[in-house]
Amino acid sequence: MAKTLHRRTVLRGIGTAIALPWLEAMSPGTITRTARAAARTSTPTRLAFLFVPNGVHAPEWLPTPGNPGVSPIPADLPPLLRPLDRVRQHITLHSGLSHRNATALGDGPGDHARSAACFLTGTHPRKTAGSDIVNGISIDQAIAARHQGQTRFDSLEIGCDPTLTAGNCDSGYSCAYSANIAWRSPRTPVAKETSPRALFERLFMAGPIGESQEARGRRLSRRRSILDAVRGDAHRLSRDLGGRDRSKLEEYLDGARELERRIEQVERSEQDSSEWGLDRLPKGVPGEYGTHLALMGDLMTLAFRLDLTRVCTFMWANEGSNRTYPMIDVRQGHHHLSHHAGDESKIDAIRQINLWQNNRFADLIERLAKVEGERGGSLLDDTLVLFGGAISDGNRHNHHDLPIVVAGGGGAAVPGRVVSHASRTPLCNLYRSMASAAGAPLEEFGDSNGAATL
Repeated sequence: MAKTLHRRTVLRGIGTAIALPWLEAMSPGTITRTARAAARTSTPTRLAFLFVPNGVHAPEWLPTPGNPGVSPIPADLPPLLRPLDRVRQHITLHSGLSHRNATALGDGPGDHARSAACFLTGTHPRKTAGSDIVNGISIDQAIAARHQGQTRFDSLEIGCDPTLTAGNCDSGYSCAYSANIAWRSPRTPVAKETSPRALFERLFMAGPIGESQEARGRRLSRRRSILDAVRGDAHRLSRDLGGRDRSKLEEYLDGARELERRIEQVERSEQDSSEWGLDRLPKGVPGEYGTHLALMGDLMTLAFRLDLTRVCTFMWANEGSNRTYPMIDVRQGHHHLSHHAGDESKIDAIRQINLWQNNRFADLIERLAKVEGERGGSLLDDTLVLFGGAISDGNRHNHHDLPIVVAGGGGAAVPGRVVSHASRTPLCNLYRSMASAAGAPLEEFGDSNGAATL
């Protein structure tokens, strides 16, 4: 008879503990149909918040506005949303959402800093370039606080640009605002992890707490893979599993090893980051942006699959980023191009960036849709992924009719639709609905004045 496993079972080795994906052996051996349905209903909903900077070319990005209500996604998507056609069955397009507190409100310029600071908080940040920063608590941290201790990580914060906490990044606003979207308290942004290797080792609990860089180097040089450390435990566990679970375990370990190999390839390569409009990158951080995004997205997927966290923020780039995109032959900085002032060559470059971003988002959604979930469907069915930013038109710096796409269902959303909200509906209304879907209902949040259709 196959062995019954606890959901928190891990594979152990020296200095390593690897969580397992959902296996059939983690369900009771005998379960009624009613109980099985109840188990599916109680499956946790994961939430991911993906941020992109500098706005979009709104005339070709946003759905055609209509009367408030819900309608099917049209056959012909706006030009810049066409990369999402291949995931249309998984997404919901939103129009009419707004972040009033990202506007100046008498504070003058600084829309980029306010965009990032307000994106998940709905709060107007204090204008300062000093240490006296004040913002709001972000929605991911509000939800994480309600579920504290239920997973290894209450929340996960990742990104592709460095975390900054000091300096003047935008017209008198601290870099802490431009470089962080997760805020644990009004004065405490949560630093994001940008190294795929560091994140991989966090997820797999590789190495002892407080391990020095020198000791870590020796450990890695002695062992080709952290999977080697748990091979014996995996073999012993496999003997007690049913055939389907053995196949799932083998597929999972093979996938984890392949992800580790991809990270190793980055660490071995010497990529010139200057081509990408970046300063010299820390060791282990990919110079090629698409590789970096894909690795961090796959690690987020892994964290959700192993139920290591249920809330993740993923900052694709810091607000105001002047990153270049040589892989699509865009060699001027993103922020510079966003201030196109009607220059058609700059507008076309922004089009190319937006198309590339939406293609990478579609790639991530397809990967989530291929992973088996706990409700009998896919991991994406158990997840809500919000993708967008708090600037709509990058040239105008407006903060209404924001570019927002939600993917997945999480047991609450019905994908394949366009949701037209009343003009200037607070984005925080949607956050309240997402929090409720995640089992953390909030009476109010940011500048919310109700709940919004998911």
